[in-house]
Amino acid sequence: MVTARYPFSAVVGHEDLRLGLLLNAVHPGIGGVLVRGEKGTAKSTIVRGLAALLPALETVRDCRFACDPHRPDPGCPDGPHASDVVTKPSSLVELPVGATEDRLVGSLDLERALTEGVRAYQPGLLAAAHRGVLYVDEVNLLHDHLVDLLLDAAAMGRAHVERDGVSVSHASSFLLVGTMNPEEGELRPQLLDRFGLTVQVNASRDVETRTEVVRRRLAYEADPAGFAQQWEKADAELAERIVAARLALPGIALPDTELRRIAAVCAAFEVDGMRADLVVARAAIAHAAWSGGDAVTSADVEVAVRLALPHRRRRDPFDEPGLDSEQLEQALRDAAEQADSPEPPDDDGPDGDGGGAPSPEPGEAPSSQEQPSGGGGGGGEQPPAKPAQQFRPRLLQVPGLGEGAPGRRSRSSSSSGRVVRSSTVDGHGVHLTATVQAAAPHQHARGRSGSGLELRAGDLRRAVREGREGNLVLFAVDASGSMAARSRMSAVTGAVLSLLRDAYQRRDKVGLITFRGRDAEVALPPTSSVDAAAVRLRRLRTGGRTPLAHGLLAARKLLAAERLRDPRRRPLLVLVTDGRATVSASQGGDALHDAMRAAALLEADGVASVVVDCENGVVRLGLPDRLALALGGTCLQLAELSAEQVAGVVRAARAA
Repeated sequence: MVTARYPFSAVVGHEDLRLGLLLNAVHPGIGGVLVRGEKGTAKSTIVRGLAALLPALETVRDCRFACDPHRPDPGCPDGPHASDVVTKPSSLVELPVGATEDRLVGSLDLERALTEGVRAYQPGLLAAAHRGVLYVDEVNLLHDHLVDLLLDAAAMGRAHVERDGVSVSHASSFLLVGTMNPEEGELRPQLLDRFGLTVQVNASRDVETRTEVVRRRLAYEADPAGFAQQWEKADAELAERIVAARLALPGIALPDTELRRIAAVCAAFEVDGMRADLVVARAAIAHAAWSGGDAVTSADVEVAVRLALPHRRRRDPFDEPGLDSEQLEQALRDAAEQADSPEPPDDDGPDGDGGGAPSPEPGEAPSSQEQPSGGGGGGGEQPPAKPAQQFRPRLLQVPGLGEGAPGRRSRSSSSSGRVVRSSTVDGHGVHLTATVQAAAPHQHARGRSGSGLELRAGDLRRAVREGREGNLVLFAVDASGSMAARSRMSAVTGAVLSLLRDAYQRRDKVGLITFRGRDAEVALPPTSSVDAAAVRLRRLRTGGRTPLAHGLLAARKLLAAERLRDPRRRPLLVLVTDGRATVSASQGGDALHDAMRAAALLEADGVASVVVDCENGVVRLGLPDRLALALGGTCLQLAELSAEQVAGVVRAARAA
């Protein structure tokens, strides 16, 4: 029994989401929709309901790639095509987060290869989504190697397959729709920019609206077919309106005044590249067609800007997404003035010089305006220090070969990596080429008479894959009085923020522990939301004594719990401290001795660690080096975290 889809028209609220999807249905060239929102807000429900509204497609009969009979793909693997034409519904193809590379792009048809001895191509999801909708739920959790393939296909409109002895290229043009919960981590910038529009979805706080949502959902669950029938007419009217808007699309005029308005707004928000201008123009044209107009107006441009720019102005993973209403209104007013004037705007505005003094280098003290305060180990609480300039950090890795979630930090053996060799002992899946090569020399001796291969158990070869994994990066930050000098804490905060950005780019989970006074605190449990860690770090207050042993023991306890929850994700402890322990973990014990014992326990647990040495001044005790030795890890100075500075030292050494 097939359950009826929840009708598109029956979804309560979410007007921006409905409009974004409908505009893409009118003009697929907009480039898709990214739906951001908290859990339980019907994101997936409304996207799946879109498929029933899309016009039916004319395709070539028996073509697995849905070729347009009026403009067939000359390079289609199923060509040359006959003249038979069939009509079928538009496809909605879902790409699961755990999909394999073979499932996405296609691969060698294993059945035909083994039974007929021919190299035949088995299409993947990219082929199935051609001229339809490709929907990725939880797109922010999609494996990086699948993201790369998806980006290539979305950018070129074609999928290229070079694997397992198969060389195929086919058309792959689709409407990309993704849903995500920002609490689980953000998208990579490259994929984020591929989405034409973005919509933020939140649950309504209005009692009447929430009541109606529950009422309709319960009615649907009681009788899915009957509920769908109630909304059939409303969905049919939307479908007819989409067809009418598509037919009107070529006749919509884009006046030069509105085109200048679009360019002015995009320039005002300093978006990268020209894709934003094109997307806003296409969305404005689609909105004009949807509204029944014959030319783009300022109202169409404003709607397009609100949907197309929020995710493109986010330049940093720690920036808040979305558009500020006042800033947008001001940009639209300025754009209106520029649109009416043929003269280009003056670039030498009062804010053109960037203003302000240059930021200090990593590890360098700021200007004399920031005086040290609270430098003693027993100083009072100090307000958060302003972070110093951030930088590109060196790669910190967990040694060995892991088996964790796909990412970009440490080496990993997993089912989603690249094939590096074949093996008779270990591996993930069958290495088809190696298996066939192992069996081929013995076919005559085995009495092969037909086209199929004669295989034996000893012929089986497995694919050994190696890639990169994401790790759990746990930051343990010393916030005691000995670290509270404004210059030092500013550099420390900037360095940790740089490492957090690196963790975001490498798809790690992060956690944050701070210790000061007489105890340690888990400021942020392990999460994929790196920007949450940045917020907690920026609010970090300092002062008091140094309970270093408490911080290390808290880290050990947290990592033990995470090991039970996700045993395959290997941890990396980043300890940021000057090593001056002043609070013992035991009654009457020695503070430094207790800290070294806690470090030895972490080393015995097999936790990889890096100690960031924050000790400064003329007298250096070398305590961070001793801690790193007890942890079995490495010790780095603050300046050594910068990849640029390390590269400069290497170049200088080679020149000498």
